[in-house]
Amino acid sequence: MIEIRKGQALAQLARAEFGVRFRASFTDPAFRAEDQSIARLEEIAWQAYSEGRKVPFTQKAGPGYVNPDYDLSVEWIATKQRIDEAQLRWADPASPSRVLLICGSARNDGTCPGEISKTFRLLGIARETLEQTDILTDVLDLSLLVSEYGRKIYPCKGCVSTAMPLCHWPCSCYPNHSLNQINDWMAEIYERWTAAHAVIIVSPVYWYQSPSALKLMIDRLVCADGGNPDPTSTSGKKAGKAKELEMAGWDYPKHLAGRVYGLIVHGDVEGVGDSRRALSDWLDWMGFIDAGAQARLDRYIGYYEPYATSHEALDRDGQVQEEARNVARAVAKAVVELRAGRLHAVQPILSRPRPK
Repeated sequence: MIEIRKGQALAQLARAEFGVRFRASFTDPAFRAEDQSIARLEEIAWQAYSEGRKVPFTQKAGPGYVNPDYDLSVEWIATKQRIDEAQLRWADPASPSRVLLICGSARNDGTCPGEISKTFRLLGIARETLEQTDILTDVLDLSLLVSEYGRKIYPCKGCVSTAMPLCHWPCSCYPNHSLNQINDWMAEIYERWTAAHAVIIVSPVYWYQSPSALKLMIDRLVCADGGNPDPTSTSGKKAGKAKELEMAGWDYPKHLAGRVYGLIVHGDVEGVGDSRRALSDWLDWMGFIDAGAQARLDRYIGYYEPYATSHEALDRDGQVQEEARNVARAVAKAVVELRAGRLHAVQPILSRPRPK
């Protein structure tokens, strides 16, 4: 048996420290009239935390699972059902073509920056171009994480590094009610990726890297590449069972393979090429199909010019605007070829001597 290493996690919070953290959400003086009610809620939350009630709503897994009598999260089952339905729509030749447009910027005019992002404008150019071809578009604006109440993407917990079968498709790490890790946006985002015939990611470069909002989503999509669709096979999060499954031979199912992608990465100083290549490599690894050289764009806008005039720089740059249109045109053409059966991903067809 493979040894499971322990010793990193801290002990549970003491009751007093838990109370401090719980009440931090209610510091506004407007809550003072309800202090007694808040205290009662705090005690309920403490009981859930101390007892580790991660999943308060369960039902029997039922047919189709290794252990049909296992108590699965009702919330996880609902997410899985929506993903399965989205996969059926994706595979239906009579369904309309869909492209998921992802705004990777964390900037918008609904919060501190006070101004929309150039990323959002470039996405709008791509969207308009796609809609001229009668393709349905779905805009996923990740900047809502910073401007919309209660909108959250929680970080990946790295279950894969313990054993691939411990990473469930979709992710079962969240919600965790005992830790107040609820309302995870990924439960909806998984469905939107699954329904799309193509994905276009439009992203700026922040400090040589993808913005944190985009990276959160990328990390949480690890379960789409090799993830285990049956949590009952590992009895939830039992590391030992997951290790046994992996060592017995894991097939690393590629749940989103066969979709098309395009990229628009922009910046004003440095890093656009590295960022675009990293995104390309990631999507290639997942079995996505690039729509050609013109669908992989990295450009500087207002190179070493003031931040204050960056939108004016984009106004002047008609060439990069046209290149953004070309990304959308290339993706639209590739979607037509894909759905006609003339475009295939090589990677899922070939056997992989180093599956991972």
